[in-house]
Amino acid sequence: MDEIVISGGHRLRGEIAVSGSKNAVLPLMVAGLLTDEELILRGTPRLADTRTLAKVLAELGATVAEFGNGPGEGLNIDTPTLTSTRASYEWVSKMRASFWVLGPLLARAHEAQVSLPGGCAIGTRPVDLYLNGLAAMGADISVEGGYVNATAKGGLKGARVDFPFVSVGATHVLLMAACLAKGETVITNAATEPEVVDVGTCLQAMGAQIDGLGTRILTIQGVEKLHGADHTVTRDRIEAGAFALAVAATGGAVTLTGIDEAALGALAPAMRLAGAGLIETDGGLHVTGPAGRPQPTPITTEPYPGFATDLQAPFMGLMCCADGVSRIRETIFENRFMHVQELARLGADISLEGDTAIVTGVEKLYGAPVMATDLRASVTLVIAGLMAEGETRISRVYHLDRGYERIEEKLSAVGAKIWRETL
Repeated sequence: MDEIVISGGHRLRGEIAVSGSKNAVLPLMVAGLLTDEELILRGTPRLADTRTLAKVLAELGATVAEFGNGPGEGLNIDTPTLTSTRASYEWVSKMRASFWVLGPLLARAHEAQVSLPGGCAIGTRPVDLYLNGLAAMGADISVEGGYVNATAKGGLKGARVDFPFVSVGATHVLLMAACLAKGETVITNAATEPEVVDVGTCLQAMGAQIDGLGTRILTIQGVEKLHGADHTVTRDRIEAGAFALAVAATGGAVTLTGIDEAALGALAPAMRLAGAGLIETDGGLHVTGPAGRPQPTPITTEPYPGFATDLQAPFMGLMCCADGVSRIRETIFENRFMHVQELARLGADISLEGDTAIVTGVEKLYGAPVMATDLRASVTLVIAGLMAEGETRISRVYHLDRGYERIEEKLSAVGAKIWRETL
């Protein structure tokens, strides 16, 4: 089992190349099931999650091949025939995004048997939205023995699907399914995240007829067949945000290449309130840390374009050493404060009141052994470890490997003292 070890107190300086988006590449890989032609995805990150999803797709008949000599150069996904429509518990239990194959399988093969999902234990995240939406499109669905069994004799049919609340996953699944449905599908209260737009743009390149990308109403005219495409994955705004926060936390100065300020969304003004500097340059986004301790800054997570829930924990890491009290409210996932007790081990002063964390900044954190509890909490501990005096050892780093490509290599290149040890 691996651990990440950090000797804190070093300013980050230099350049970091932002990888392709984890939250985009996973649904893009799933979209490869919609066509019998090759889908080429360029600029893909190399992650534990992409490797897991590749095994899920292989179980269904897809060939997923990496190309290029360096990390993150690309994937070819080729599914000339669906050899199976069953996605097993062995793989789907490891990662929630694997469940998304339900939509393409129903759309292309008119049947699917998919295990109920796994992934980080950060909330209930029920799949009712997915199932109710597919049922509205004519699918016959039952849940037995931990599997969703779905059939659509004669194929899915266009329908109006009104989501009661915004769901990125449900938007991906219904959008993909609607591309091969008969007739028109209208999805209201759809997610508008850049990753949803990126997937929709790729689907359009494959021949899908989609209107309204980036808005709350999507209109899809079903087509009989999709073809292959060559698509470059959008950069990872969540990874970029984590690196920007790490730079601010260490008082450093780093240019994030491949990204601009707009990609950070609501994080950018929050970082400015905290005292960080953000300047767009020809090379990318130049980030500098506050002159002294960060200023306390309140945030509330919301669906895009609000403050991303995936950046709540990393932002809390920065606020641990703020010069005052910050209130951080989480409205998306009810269990997304599991990192609080681990930050406390480093000396952070945090109390919880329902959906809000009250972070009283301390002058200094101190290194200690800590344990990653989920994907985004893991990078929070890295940020805290970079700030802390002494050595921090992070266990259960398989969470980190799910979503951050070569993070210790990227941070080492800009001056962090961080390395991996195999126990």
